[in-house]
Amino acid sequence: MSRWPDPDRMRIGSYVAKLDLRNLKSRTCYQQVLHSFQDIVEQHGRLDQQALQAWLRELASRWATSTLLHRTRIIDRFLDHLLAAGAIDHNPVEALREACHLKQSMPIWRALISCNPEQALARLRQPKPFGSVLGEVMAEHVAMMRRRGYKYTSQPARLLQFDRFLQLNPQLETEPLSVMIDQWAATKGARNHAYERENLERLFAKIQQRRNPSVPRRRPDPRPQKEVRKQWRKPHIYSPVDVRRMLDIARSYPSPRATLRPLSIYTMLLLAYCAGLRRGELARLDLGDVNPGHGTITVRQTKFFKTRILPLPDSVMIELRAYIAARREVGASQDPHSALFWHVQRRSSYTPEMITWLLTDVVRRAGLKPPQGQFGPRVHDLRHSMVVNRILEWYRLGINPQDRLPFLATFLGHRDINSTLVYITVTQDLLHLANERFRAVGAPCLNLEREVRS
Repeated sequence: MSRWPDPDRMRIGSYVAKLDLRNLKSRTCYQQVLHSFQDIVEQHGRLDQQALQAWLRELASRWATSTLLHRTRIIDRFLDHLLAAGAIDHNPVEALREACHLKQSMPIWRALISCNPEQALARLRQPKPFGSVLGEVMAEHVAMMRRRGYKYTSQPARLLQFDRFLQLNPQLETEPLSVMIDQWAATKGARNHAYERENLERLFAKIQQRRNPSVPRRRPDPRPQKEVRKQWRKPHIYSPVDVRRMLDIARSYPSPRATLRPLSIYTMLLLAYCAGLRRGELARLDLGDVNPGHGTITVRQTKFFKTRILPLPDSVMIELRAYIAARREVGASQDPHSALFWHVQRRSSYTPEMITWLLTDVVRRAGLKPPQGQFGPRVHDLRHSMVVNRILEWYRLGINPQDRLPFLATFLGHRDINSTLVYITVTQDLLHLANERFRAVGAPCLNLEREVRS
């Protein structure tokens, strides 16, 4: 196996060819960046931090800083490829990431391109995760919860913040836990810091209870959570007219270079509303998850580790079949494990972030959301709208929604109806139909005078 840097530069040629870049301009750009990088490494004599800085200085005079930082992504992927192939012994960017306890490479490159790289890297260095006096206890709790099958992502982030605070304040090591939490809470300037403090105290109460069952249970304080709920933004309920307008806009979405994109956005919007799918569920749908014969789609391993099979109306399945046929015509992969929503230019799937951006743009074009900012309706409000409009339809058909809530909870992928109740936003139409049903069904039961006469 040849090492890098290789004199004949076959490594760069085979790597770029393997990327299957469809645009000639992209292939040229990759080759120029990689050849310039190899020139600097060969001049420097070794692949280390100084070689990275020399390459950045060499190209800083020819490219804008934003362009240069964007080109570093090419170097990152190339170094990862070389390390996996055994062509280099170490990746200096990865070593700096590990030293700073960072997951992303871009902060490292920004530090290296600064006027004082060593000082910038020193500011980036974070304390070792779970390295405080309580770090072992917290790490043990996180590992135990994940062994039990929980994703457990938000709680470890809170524990890591507290752990970092303890490492930066070693004078608190001998203080009681309550004092540590008080000092940590005093540094929080957010409006919901009382809620964060309550969550941290509740979390440590669970840890102490697990380690010592004789410890009395802590009674939670509901007031901080109530204050936070007052700040929550009320969901926007799209009317069927709004949804139809957005579907029409999605069909005619301007995309001259990617002809499949308008139909992809249309189908995403259709499934987000009619099936109540989350953005991550849309991104993870595979071609094999659609069963046209049975009229169902399979949503795999979503929130709470659930997999569910959803029956879809015939009208939705007709549109889904049309999208799959159009997808086949543009040459998308027909592997059952390939992404249902196929990005033709990138030859890969749409990310959840890209799906959110596209659907949000459709909402803006429909005039339902301001041209800029985070105000106004959200993409996730389609899921809320699906629930409310479904309950409205049940009321109009004379169906008691209470009897159908367990089925709706299963359809949405919830553990129980308590999670589904969060999606029921009381609108004027819903309140009116609920009152009408009570007047027709419930009010006669309260006619005490007739009951006494009988």
